[in-house]
Amino acid sequence: MKIGILLGSTRTGRQSHKVAHYLEKKLQERGVATDLIDLADNPLPILEERAGRHPQVQARVQALSARLHEADGLVFVTPEYHGSFSGVLKNALDHFWEEFGRKPIGVVAVSAGKLGGINASTQLQHVVLSLGAFAMPTKLLVSEVQSAFDESLQPRSEHVVKSTQRFLDEYLWFARAIVQAKQAPAERAA
Repeated sequence: MKIGILLGSTRTGRQSHKVAHYLEKKLQERGVATDLIDLADNPLPILEERAGRHPQVQARVQALSARLHEADGLVFVTPEYHGSFSGVLKNALDHFWEEFGRKPIGVVAVSAGKLGGINASTQLQHVVLSLGAFAMPTKLLVSEVQSAFDESLQPRSEHVVKSTQRFLDEYLWFARAIVQAKQAPAERAA
């Protein structure tokens, strides 16, 4: 199984990358193949038309489409900006459609405050359903993210360690169940 981690922040001084890199490391320690898709390294133009419908799809949009297709499941990582998830993540999601179809999606949100991006995570789960994907009910919320990790991207609190472990336990069960169901013969559905 291969899990894509879509990092939805490009802001200078961002903090959500710490969580994305930590998740990548923890998934790899569990033997899961990962693909960290950092939108700062893979910028997309403001949406004019979805991939596959635009007559001149740019190479970077096609490349990102291929990476999203290859992932069996995805984890979206976003900061909370003004009570919602990031605009750059929304723009990226709007570029694609079939890449998300019936895939398990985990939602991770961070904030500088004590609520850990709860508003962003809830709104993002609604968008996941609109993409035709499956939003895992359990979320990973990291509050006061600016002080939650040390310089080597290790969590400073046991709460972050345990929350991440619980999130990954639930996400991998959820993802494996969906991936296995998708691989089952079509006649089961009849």
